[in-house]
Amino acid sequence: MQPFPANYRSEIPAFLRSYLNNPVGLREAMMAEPVQREVAGRMRFVSCLRFTPQGGRPQDIAIVHVNGRLDRVAGHAQELCAAAVYAPFPELEK
Repeated sequence: MQPFPANYRSEIPAFLRSYLNNPVGLREAMMAEPVQREVAGRMRFVSCLRFTPQGGRPQDIAIVHVNGRLDRVAGHAQELCAAAVYAPFPELEK
């Protein structure tokens, strides 16, 4: 069983600053609490995010956590986040 990613609220904004081409001006940022999902045949915690980049369209991404740490962005967010319950995530807009 995978450990819960205890520091996900601080790891995700730091990661996205380097992952996104232009992390400035993100708005309508929302995130769902990490839940366990099957990713590539293994159970992993997945955090689902939804945000709108400056001058762009809303985006959904799924972040996979391994051994309690942020590992990567999954390629199939719609499938992994289909039942996600989102809440405001203002930390991402800063």
